[in-house]
Amino acid sequence: MNRRGPRRPRVLYLAFYYPPSRASGVYRARATANHLAAQGWDVTVLAAPLKFLHEVIGSVDEELATTVDPRIRVERPAQHQFAWEHDVRRFGALRRSMPLLARKLYHLSQEKIFPEHYYSWGLSAVAHGLRMHARRRFDVVLATGNPFVSFAAAWGLHRLTGLPYVLDYRDAWTLNLFTDRPAYPVDHPAWAWERRVLTRASAVCFVNDALRGWHAERYPSVADRMMVVPNGWDPDLLPGLAGGAGARGAGPLQFGYLGTLTTTQPVEEMITAFRRARAHPELADATLNIHGHLGFFAHSQAHLAARLGICLDPAPDGAERDVVYRGPVSKTDVAGVYRDSDVLVFLAGGARYVTSGKIFEYMAAARPIVSVHAPGIAAAEVLDGYPLWFNAESLDPDEIAQAMVAAGKAARDLSPEQRRQAYEHAQAYARQTVLAPLETRLRTVSNVHRIGGGAAW
Repeated sequence: MNRRGPRRPRVLYLAFYYPPSRASGVYRARATANHLAAQGWDVTVLAAPLKFLHEVIGSVDEELATTVDPRIRVERPAQHQFAWEHDVRRFGALRRSMPLLARKLYHLSQEKIFPEHYYSWGLSAVAHGLRMHARRRFDVVLATGNPFVSFAAAWGLHRLTGLPYVLDYRDAWTLNLFTDRPAYPVDHPAWAWERRVLTRASAVCFVNDALRGWHAERYPSVADRMMVVPNGWDPDLLPGLAGGAGARGAGPLQFGYLGTLTTTQPVEEMITAFRRARAHPELADATLNIHGHLGFFAHSQAHLAARLGICLDPAPDGAERDVVYRGPVSKTDVAGVYRDSDVLVFLAGGARYVTSGKIFEYMAAARPIVSVHAPGIAAAEVLDGYPLWFNAESLDPDEIAQAMVAAGKAARDLSPEQRRQAYEHAQAYARQTVLAPLETRLRTVSNVHRIGGGAAW
């Protein structure tokens, strides 16, 4: 130990989707990096190029970027955009002159290097990490997927430097969450890569026990290094909701959905059920407000709106709509959406292995929650014990409508004590609580000890 005191341990965090990205996994990445910085770690994040977020994804949340701890260093390794570039004027010389050869070489690179469109970012991340490690060494690498080339990059850095690495599956790689079946044929290179990166990982995290169990069964030699780090909610992004503050005022009931809508979710069932529920006198003038993006890419909005029957134009003056699309909401403004909602609709696609990060915020808002998802998903384990949960246990619109009516009645008569009990259930999933075991494991695998309330050598 030198005269300046103990050195802060250093973590290299490979998180492609990081603020100002608005991808669904970005909130876990933001919270993880912030938590580690608060616990005394020197955090460097390698994230997606801003050009990709602006030009390919097509939308960002700049306000979310302001919530990143200023002590965190963010670097953005380069990535080519071959798979997403369709403007011939921006093609390189080889692709302009010999497009078939260029495409053949691109597909060959996925076969021989890594089977993802993001593989070039992974190569850049390894090179970038090596340069930074040579100047000032890291103690551990943490990688989150998707994309899963971040796992390969962590493995590559380990093979070249000996750095231990921890993998965070915030999503499944080789399991299709919407069919509960393998995502790839048996001879696909993703399987070999997954086995390769898991074998050398010091720890592997999953968002629920169902996913941990699925992977433990397939990779039993790694099972003792697998752990569950559930998603959670971020108190700093939900100010004013402590104890479920904000009793409803007079007026029609406001049902709310907040999140990204996709075609993998049972949106039609949700809308049909709500319109049937409005036949009940308690909900005759109720409104279902949809907040968030339509799809993950800017160009998908019109297509999804047409398919789902959602009107993007405001209603004429004096006109009413039972289902209203309110548009995107910055993560820093979501507390207002929860305060203005009497009932929250939890819409989720997929089946057994799905939790969804949004459900933790819903519980923290201490409102009645109506489930619209297939029965038996992992989110039900989180909601079990939440006192204001209304679950139809099916996707039948009539049964969902009954749950909506019951939730609406509960919202009108909700007492402060009920709100308090609901909020207490959510407290177990506050982000600092669920991330504590991950921070402990990072200290363990990198031989970092806690000194004076922080992490240090």
